Amino acid sequence: MRIIVATSNAGKLAEYERLLAGVPDVELESLASLGVSVHVVEDGDTFYANALKKARAVAAVVGVPSMADDSGLEVDALGGRPGVHSARYAGSDATDTQNNEKLLRELSGVTGGERGARFRCTIVLVDGEGRELVVADGACEGRIVDSQRGTNGFGYDPLFAAEGNASTMAELPPEKKNEISHRAQAAAKLAAGLRELQKP
Repeated sequence: MRIIVATSNAGKLAEYERLLAGVPDVELESLASLGVSVHVVEDGDTFYANALKKARAVAAVVGVPSMADDSGLEVDALGGRPGVHSARYAGSDATDTQNNEKLLRELSGVTGGERGARFRCTIVLVDGEGRELVVADGACEGRIVDSQRGTNGFGYDPLFAAEGNASTMAELPPEKKNEISHRAQAAAKLAAGLRELQKP
């Protein structure tokens, strides 16, 4: 089964190839490998809505099964924000540092026990006509620490410590992060869904 991943990021493609390596007869390709560019305005209210919109936009162009994900950080004390706005929390052109600084400002005065949060990811796979084949969700529970720590990650990784870990995601070795991440959990469910689709 040939699947186009809605990304031009070689790192993300490699991560999905690793996460889905246990599923036979699945070949992943990125938009970049096809020389195709698809711009999608991510204006959905949920990670699912954004992922579905991106997957369908790619399928409409390439005509083969396509998958896309959307992910972000939900902070309990902020009513689930930044949520779907995670990448642009401090503005449409915000850097990771600016987003992290805004988050810390908003949590100023919020104590340790009330800093619960989770990374969430939704992956949607559609067929060449844009019909849903698999929807997979993953979440990584944890908390927001008091200051940015670590250089291994990106996004909110320097502020997020997963449950049972004193280290932030940005302080963990990549292989450990990939074991517990929201994307890894969603990909495991996607792999299970792909195996079901392959059954005669």
